Amino acid sequence: MQDRLGSCETICDRQSIEATLDAHRRSVLPRLERWWAYYRNDAEPVPSAGGDRRSRLAQERGLPARLTRRGPADDDRTRREVVIENDIAWRVHTMVDFLFGKPVRLTSTARDETLRRRIEILLDAAWEASGGVALLQDMALLGHVYGHVDLRLRIDEADLVLLGAIAGGDADEDDLAEIARAFHIEVIEATRGVPILDPHDYRRLLAYLIHIPDAVCAAGLAGATGGSACTGAGASKSATRGYLEIIDAHGHRIEIDGALVEERPSTLLGGTIPIAHIQNVSQPFRYEGLGEVEPLVPLQDELNTRLSDRASRVTMQTFKMYLARGIDGFDEIPVGPGQIWSTDNLDASIETFGGDASSPSEDAHIGEIREAMDKVSGVPPVASGVVRARIGNLSSANALRITLMGLLSKNARKRVTYGRGIEQISEMILHAVHHAGVLQIPPSERRIRLAWQDPLPSDIEGEIRAARGKLELGIDSDRVLGELGYSAQDEGVI
Repeated sequence: MQDRLGSCETICDRQSIEATLDAHRRSVLPRLERWWAYYRNDAEPVPSAGGDRRSRLAQERGLPARLTRRGPADDDRTRREVVIENDIAWRVHTMVDFLFGKPVRLTSTARDETLRRRIEILLDAAWEASGGVALLQDMALLGHVYGHVDLRLRIDEADLVLLGAIAGGDADEDDLAEIARAFHIEVIEATRGVPILDPHDYRRLLAYLIHIPDAVCAAGLAGATGGSACTGAGASKSATRGYLEIIDAHGHRIEIDGALVEERPSTLLGGTIPIAHIQNVSQPFRYEGLGEVEPLVPLQDELNTRLSDRASRVTMQTFKMYLARGIDGFDEIPVGPGQIWSTDNLDASIETFGGDASSPSEDAHIGEIREAMDKVSGVPPVASGVVRARIGNLSSANALRITLMGLLSKNARKRVTYGRGIEQISEMILHAVHHAGVLQIPPSERRIRLAWQDPLPSDIEGEIRAARGKLELGIDSDRVLGELGYSAQDEGVI
């Protein structure tokens, strides 16, 4: 085992691991955490005057100081009204819904019908056991926020080899669901996954690190690995403190605070690192992809600033305000119907001011900001079901597609990147099954194709007519059913 895992030590020795994790913590992690904060917009408790506690939303960090500063003694009464409208989250959710709102069917390209059928059952069971559509939606959400996401394939090799010995290389359909339990697909968010790339080829992964600092690492992770919990104050102050998993082509090792707690070789993947890297939108010559939150942050800050300014103006001008001169006790008696003040001061007076006034330029500016966010994200309000006046006749499916052209075009690009990651994990499963002796699948028969469903409401009658026409032209019935979202046995859907 030590010899097989020794390659990881030569590729990423302790000093290199320390430097890689330190660079990730210093330069990458702050950006990722900022994008997640803007998407999630959590309410953080903030102490205020008098010992009271109030909440501050994460997006308030982007507001100018004139809106967030407080007066003497941290008095909240001097703080201007703040309005936060999270236009980022609903756009991200809409994009995820368009991408994985409906099931995606995995179809095998194997020529033998029986083998193709078994491959699809096996993959369907493996993905469903790992979460199915919910797993894909989580993957897409993290990818949209961070710009990229990684899938990790875990294999219970001992169990799989045992099942292979029993099956003798020809597992039947009844055994495939049991075999699929030896596989587990999990999502690794960009804040915890740290790649070690080939310096000569950014697309080639030499090793992969999963790092969880000791603030998070505790009994749960330690119990899963059979080791001791993070040691806290007595631990090393190095960048590797906490939970660290090192994965390379020959296996993985788990360390907690620098102490080795588990080490296992990998023999079924033929030297392939069980990681599928997915860029949300591909970015040339970079490991990271393009996310959806980053370009929206400055526009979100501007929108929140203008909404807060408008709220302050409306508050000042909507309510009547009074300026009293020469009346004793005016500040102690509330203003109300039937209220009488009396004074002997002949120069006393009460003046009123306030009252709302429209501001067309302010409304126009806010509208232009929203339109800019529509253009940058490609998600107009109609995509989430908000129909405004004068958007055209949407009774036609083609008219709706033209309205959503930007979102649909971006969705098609993402199907390529996310689909490639799903295919890579699926082919790793087939490779492991073959080498474990469970099911003989030649390399040429391991290709997978994804059948995506239309995210828009479909015309069922029109699709059936088109399907019948394709059948009359001699197109394979399984392929036609796959395009409709079905299979011959209504299975094979993840």
